[in-house]
This record gives sequence, C-alpha cells and structure tokens, in this order.
Amino acid sequence: MTKVAIITGGLSGMGLATAQRLLVAGTTVCIGARRGGDPKAVADLHARLGKQVDVAKLDVRDSASVAEFVENVAKKHGSVDILINTAGVYDEAPVIDHPDALWDDTIDTNLTGSFKMIRAVMPLMKAQEWGRIINLASTAAHEGLENNVAYCTSKAGLLGLGRCVSLEGAAYGITCVSISPTWVETEMLKSFVDQETIETGLPRAEIQARYESSNPQGALVQPSEIAELIAFLVSDAGRAITMEDIKVNAATNW
Repeated sequence: MTKVAIITGGLSGMGLATAQRLLVAGTTVCIGARRGGDPKAVADLHARLGKQVDVAKLDVRDSASVAEFVENVAKKHGSVDILINTAGVYDEAPVIDHPDALWDDTIDTNLTGSFKMIRAVMPLMKAQEWGRIINLASTAAHEGLENNVAYCTSKAGLLGLGRCVSLEGAAYGITCVSISPTWVETEMLKSFVDQETIETGLPRAEIQARYESSNPQGALVQPSEIAELIAFLVSDAGRAITMEDIKVNAATNW
C-alpha cells in the first residue's frame, strides 16, 4: 500500500530533497511549513514537484496548528505512516546576554516542535502497528560551538527525544532515528556564504571553498544524499534501525 509521509519544513533544503526522493518511491507526500499558506511558495513547490504534493500552513511551535495539520492529513489519506522533522531555525548569540526570544524560538521550533509532531502522529502509527520517524539533528548535537548555545541545545535534545520515542514505539513497529549531518549545501548555508561575502569583501568562491575544505572529503554534503539515507530508513528495510543517531560527517570530527 502507498505510504503517507509528513515532512515539516519541506519547502527547501533537506526537506525538499526528501520530498522529491519519496515521490520517486511512490510515497504520498504532505508538506507542512510556516510558509505553507503563502500562495507563491506553494506555486513554486508545485512547479518543482507537481500538484500531487499536499502543502499547508503548519507552525510546529503551536499545538493547535500541529493537531489540525495531522488530523487533515489523516482524514484525506487515511493514515500517517512516516514523519520527517526537518523544520528548523538557526541564529547565533553568546550565552551572556542571550535574548530570550531567540532561545525560545530555537528550542520551540527545533526541539519542542519535533516533539509535538511526534506526539500527534504516534497514536495513528500505534493503531496501525507501523511507523517511521526521522528527526534532523546535526553534528552540533554532539559538539559545543561558540555563540551557538540555543542551536546546539535544541539539536542535542533531539537525541534524547528519539531514544524515548524508540522505546515506546518498538512494540508497535514504530522506529525513530535521528540524522546528524555536517555542513549540507542548503539554502541556509548559501545564506551564510552570502553574508560572509558581504562582511569580509572576499570573493564568494573563496568563502564557499572554506566551507568545503572544512570537511576532510573536501566537499559539502548534498541534500540529495540525506534524502537517500532517509528513503532507506523509512522503508521496510529500516525496521531494525531505531534509537540511533547517524552522523553524516564527511570525515569531519565535529
């Protein structure tokens, strides 16, 4: 039977690449994002992936928004088999004088939002005795980074969340795995390169090369590579892989 997947934050980056890959596998894809109610964003996505992809507004920070989104997917498609939490935000600030708003938005989106999505879909997965949950963490879940306290904390929290979900879901065929990539060439990373180009006045190619050389392989991880891994993990072949965090680190130590 056709599986039904929810992808949070699937309008760009790894979420979008995963949507593309799952469509190839015949999966029904439902994308939820804060910009999911923006007609232009939806039109752009449909132009890229086709109108068979459901897109709707979803704020993972808001329990009512989460409940409504999941309920609508289940009513329309009859089930929710796969949840891929890729919605995330990133901003920098030191611990001293760290703004409350930045902390709250980062934790609420990256960590609590993932929890709320899992909480909403698990009863459906339990009833059908099959489910796959993927959380996009980061190598920042394993290492501290100066001026990145909120981001590192949010991603580290996903590892603990995944362990608990794995234990509670194991008897019902539900798996939960996190993926911790190093630098991936997403829109977010491209914005970092653009900003550093402006701030330093150096050629963009030089800034890009710095990010690439930070990986011993000498190249950035591509969103499609993460999508291929996810496609395997959410398949029947991924049944026994749970309570795990998989680093996609291109041989870097962080």
